[in-house]
Amino acid sequence: MTTRTQEQILARFRAVADSDWLGFRREVLADSMTLDTLRQAVPGIDTTGRDDYVKPEVLEQRARDYLTFAIGKALDHRGISASRSVDKLSEYAWLLGRDDVVAAMDAAEYEQYGVPKLRAFAEGMAWRWPGDIPLARMAQGLPCQSACADGCGQ
Repeated sequence: MTTRTQEQILARFRAVADSDWLGFRREVLADSMTLDTLRQAVPGIDTTGRDDYVKPEVLEQRARDYLTFAIGKALDHRGISASRSVDKLSEYAWLLGRDDVVAAMDAAEYEQYGVPKLRAFAEGMAWRWPGDIPLARMAQGLPCQSACADGCGQ
């Protein structure tokens, strides 16, 4: 597992600022910054009570846990939460040095609450992809069921 340097994380934090209008990507990046780097990224930030940063060995577990959360949001048809999840997982992949996974997620369609992107993340990380039918359909860009009344395919 390759992780990014503090200088790379700070550069990425600044680079995504204009497109990260809700701050979800920067939230993941900020958690991986040392207090010194965070102060450079956000001058004047109060870091009282904040731990230094998420250690690289913890990042992968956080990404695994977040994938489970993201799948739940997609299955629950939670639009903003699903979008947020895709953004955060993309940053976890980047922090873990997996530019190939970031590229696969970028290439996947966002249909059905981002499930094709979530699948690209899981498969790129060589993690098990759940085999339940609604999720399998959504990963193919199909509604979770043929007559979904919750928003799939609309």
